[in-house]
Amino acid sequence: MAEHPAYPVGLRLSGRRVVVVGGGQVAQRRLPALIAAGADVVLVSPSATPSVDAMAETGEIRWERRRYEDGDLAGAWYALVATRDREANDRVSAEAERERVWCVRADDAFAATAWTPATGRVDGVTVAVLTGNDPRRSAGVRDAVVEGLRDGTLTAPARRHKGTPGVALVGGGPGDPDLITVRGRRLLAEADVVIADRLGPRDLLDELPPHVEVIDAAKIPYGRFMAQEAINNALIEHARAGRSVVRLKGGDPYVFGRGMEELQALAEAGIACTVVPGVSSAVSVPGAAGIPVTHRGVAHEFTVVSGHVGPDDPRSLVDWAALARLTGTLVVLMGVDKIGLIAEALVRHGRSADTPVAVVQEGTTATQRRVDATLATVGETVRAQQVRPPAVIVIGEVVRVTAPSLPSPPTAGA
Repeated sequence: MAEHPAYPVGLRLSGRRVVVVGGGQVAQRRLPALIAAGADVVLVSPSATPSVDAMAETGEIRWERRRYEDGDLAGAWYALVATRDREANDRVSAEAERERVWCVRADDAFAATAWTPATGRVDGVTVAVLTGNDPRRSAGVRDAVVEGLRDGTLTAPARRHKGTPGVALVGGGPGDPDLITVRGRRLLAEADVVIADRLGPRDLLDELPPHVEVIDAAKIPYGRFMAQEAINNALIEHARAGRSVVRLKGGDPYVFGRGMEELQALAEAGIACTVVPGVSSAVSVPGAAGIPVTHRGVAHEFTVVSGHVGPDDPRSLVDWAALARLTGTLVVLMGVDKIGLIAEALVRHGRSADTPVAVVQEGTTATQRRVDATLATVGETVRAQQVRPPAVIVIGEVVRVTAPSLPSPPTAGA
C-alpha cells in the first residue's frame, strides 16, 4: 500500500455505462453522485432501498431486478459492487478484470481496482481525498479542506470532531445541498447515525464517511414507507446507545415534516433534541423558478397549504372556501395528484378560472422544471406533462410577475 499508492484521477462518466451491483445503503449513498456526473447507470439487484427504488421510478437509473449474471459489465466503463454476497462480488470483480473495467468493492478494498475517495464540493471545487485503508481519516481531511476553503484558513484537524449523543432534527432545505444551513451541515458532519427522508438533500449522504450508519426513512408517495412510530423508535434507540443522531428532513422540520411528533416522542423518552430550521420549499422553490410569493401591488399575503388529501375528503382540515376568497398567493405542497380537484374547489368557491398557476417539479435541483397553466387547465396540464412529486404549486397573480434579464454570473477565473 505504501509502496504503490492509488493513482488519483477524475472520471468523466457523462453518457457512459456504469453498473452498480446491489441496491442497499452503499448504493443509496453512491448513486446520487453518479447520477450528478451524468452516468448511464444500470442497477443490478433483486431488491433496493425505497430511495434507490425512487431513483428507478423517476428514470434516473435503470434497474434490472435480478441477481448479477456474467456479462452484465459488457460495455461498462466503471462498476460499483455493493452486495453482501462475497461469492457474487468475486465474480463481478473477475469479470471487471477480464473486461478492463475499473471496479470499486464496498466489501474488500484490496480486491478492488479502484477506490471511492471522500469527496466534498465548495464554490465549484471538488475535493477528493484518499488515505489508503483509513476512510475516517479521508473524511476528516476532506472536511478540513472544504471548511478551510469556506473560511480561508485551510487548517486540517487531526481527526473528526465527535458529535454529542442525542438527536438533531435538521431541515435540509428544498433539495440543493448548498441550501442546508451551516449548523445543519456541521451536525451532519458530526453524526454517527443519519435517518434520512427521500426529500432531504441526498447528495450530502455521499459525503458521509463509511462508518456513519444511514437509515432510509423514505416516504415515497403511494409506495413503501417507514411508519412514523418506527422512525421514532429508531431515533430513541440510537440516541440511548450514546450515538449522535441526525434526522435529516427535506425543507423545514415543522412545515408538514412531522417534526413536532418526533420531538414529542423524544421528550417522552427523555432524549435531548436540537431543532435546526431549514429553508422551506414553500418559498424557496417558487423563488428558484422566478416566482416571488409576495410582490408589491400584487400580493400582500401568501398561504401554504397541504394538498395530500382532496377538498372533499373528510380528513381534510383546510377551509377551501375561505382560501378561494383570498386575493394573495396560495402555495400547495404535496398536491400534484389532487391539483385538479383543488382547482375545481377554488373555482367553485369563487376564485377566477383564469387565475395563473405554476407547478415547479424538483425545485432547486438540476432536474427542476416549471409548468404553467390556469385553474381551469392545471389538472389536465399536469397529467399531459406527466408532472411527478415532489412539486410545489403556486396559485395567484405572482405567477405572472417576471424578472428582467440579468447578466450571467462570472465564470471561474474571470
